[in-house]
Amino acid sequence: MSKIRIALIEDHDLTRVGIRTALLQREEIEVVGEAANATEGLRMLKKVQPDIAIIDIGLPDKDGIELTKELKSTSDGEDSPTKVLILTLRDHKEAVLAAFAAGADSYCMKDIKFDNLLEAVRVTYNGNAWIDPAIARIVLQQAQQNPRSAEGVLADQTNQTQNPDFGENQEFIDSYTLTERELEVLQLIVEGCSNAVIAERLYITVGTVKTHVRNILNKLCADDRTQAAVRALRSGLVG
Repeated sequence: MSKIRIALIEDHDLTRVGIRTALLQREEIEVVGEAANATEGLRMLKKVQPDIAIIDIGLPDKDGIELTKELKSTSDGEDSPTKVLILTLRDHKEAVLAAFAAGADSYCMKDIKFDNLLEAVRVTYNGNAWIDPAIARIVLQQAQQNPRSAEGVLADQTNQTQNPDFGENQEFIDSYTLTERELEVLQLIVEGCSNAVIAERLYITVGTVKTHVRNILNKLCADDRTQAAVRALRSGLVG
């Protein structure tokens, strides 16, 4: 089994060491490079070409968004072999949307739990976007307000550019009818509600909610709740 090759670009030494130490607890992960600023980071990324670059948004010489843009623009029109996972304390709308517009593949908050960081790494490595639940609502709101401009930001953008079957999948989603209850659950997912809140709102058990969520993910061919919500919004299943 090939390892996931990761490079870290983070200016705070303790944070960088902590992330590296945490990642190396997993045998499937290999840290192949580190840098404390954007200039060294871009040079390092071009040299080692890792599978994933974990980039801090607040670098001292140039922010991580600009670094991401430069990295993605060095591929001569081809998809960059390195996927970018932005790690930051910023959760305001402008930073989130700017990161995805620059070509970031995933976006995590720095206070993310280790298990969730591992999940983000695996999802990103497999070619999908991972959006921290703390900021997923920002992306969904953007999709509702301006679906056209949000296309490059949404969690399933990778499927559009890399999956030749995306168009067929979209038609399948549009034509598949969810039950009335599943649509109610889906609407609450879009609003950012947890399973417990959905259960309370609809007067059903959490177990029943989980069953509905599982069915919704299957019907929408979605990997997670965020992707399901985004696809539902774009296909007009909910508003």
